[in-house]
Amino acid sequence: MRDPENATVLVERPADFDEFWAAGLADCSSYPLDPLLTEMPALSTSRVIVYDVSYVSFGGLRVSGWYAVPRGGAAPYPGLVTIPGYISEPTIPKEWAELGYAALAVAPRGKLRSNAVFNPGYPGLLTNNIVDHNTYGYRGFYLDVVRAVDLLVERPEVDRERIGLAGSSQGGGLGISTAALRPDVIKAVACGAPYLCGIMTAPTLTRSYPYEEINEYLRLHPKDVNRVRETVAYYDGLNFAPAVKAPTMIYLGLQDDVCPPETGFALHRVLTCPKVLHTYEHCAHHAGLPGVMRVVEDFLADHLKPVI
Repeated sequence: MRDPENATVLVERPADFDEFWAAGLADCSSYPLDPLLTEMPALSTSRVIVYDVSYVSFGGLRVSGWYAVPRGGAAPYPGLVTIPGYISEPTIPKEWAELGYAALAVAPRGKLRSNAVFNPGYPGLLTNNIVDHNTYGYRGFYLDVVRAVDLLVERPEVDRERIGLAGSSQGGGLGISTAALRPDVIKAVACGAPYLCGIMTAPTLTRSYPYEEINEYLRLHPKDVNRVRETVAYYDGLNFAPAVKAPTMIYLGLQDDVCPPETGFALHRVLTCPKVLHTYEHCAHHAGLPGVMRVVEDFLADHLKPVI
């Protein structure tokens, strides 16, 4: 019988983990961020101004997103980066702007307009170049979210002392990696049903996608198992977690068959920052939605202090 709360989830941390990610950040910094914002009147409302946004990220690739700010409010606003799930495109974050945030819904490479340049597909991203951690498809994807934070830091209407991250599934996992890579900036993280944590353990606990991509790959390429294990260790949220400083909220569905709850509990254990865990007994991958969103809103408001 499974015991998710106490299950052992082990990930070896590469000796050059910090140096690897420092090199990725340095590559990003070698390119001007060059943000482009275009106001979208047809998408805006009497309370929110919406912008189409793009910026330059890892490898010089331009990625996109949606940016929404309160109309006529008292700037500076707290900033919030919302991070999409594996398959989903980012939604325009009007609801967050209505709550008083300058909210940027990031579209990492492969989503929105950048998919004309990088498009491994879904399924496909999780195993894209998975036998080489330097060229693994997720490398730029992770850094695209970090660069979204950099964009908010530069915006004059954003209070750089009040910037947070929110997302579930892939969005939750990338919230952890981003908070670890920008610990001086991120002040709060709301992380639901975290994906990309315990990456090699999860496929032994579920046959659902996206993790089933790894099972499928290894059925075809069984000799690559050690190379796959070495690659994903550089991307595993459990290896990022100790560097997270911001208060972090994790919420899990205990019947989750996509991101096994064992991996969410493991993430909570290795976090050393202020942290809170919410579990939902009869919930699957939705991890308590829709009711949990009020808990998320309250958590972020406690730490980021929006003014409506």
